[in-house]
Amino acid sequence: MPFSTGIITSTRAVGTAATNVVVSTRNISSNDATILVKVFGVPITTLTLTPFYFISFIVPANSADIREFFIAGNVAYEVQINNLTPAAEVIFSTFGLDEMGNIVDEQRVLQSELTPISALSTT
Repeated sequence: MPFSTGIITSTRAVGTAATNVVVSTRNISSNDATILVKVFGVPITTLTLTPFYFISFIVPANSADIREFFIAGNVAYEVQINNLTPAAEVIFSTFGLDEMGNIVDEQRVLQSELTPISALSTT
């Protein structure tokens, strides 16, 4: 099932701006998991949701994967995640990081807070 963080505002006027977003995946099953991640940004110049990253990767059974994506210069961003392997049980979380690599607490989204969506967005 695919999930979304929803649009996360990332400006200095409201808290701390993130320069990167971290996507963490924990595979707690005995099957490898194929994961899709799509990261969108909302540039200040267009204010239009723009796809920046679309990647696929394997998370081996009983392991974790942590990926970082550059999102600085955007007023907002969204992360969409999908596990393509129904037999693999995975847990996702996302965290915004500031320019010093510190976690932006207001921009963390845990598995229980992700919104289920029917499919990853095409744009």
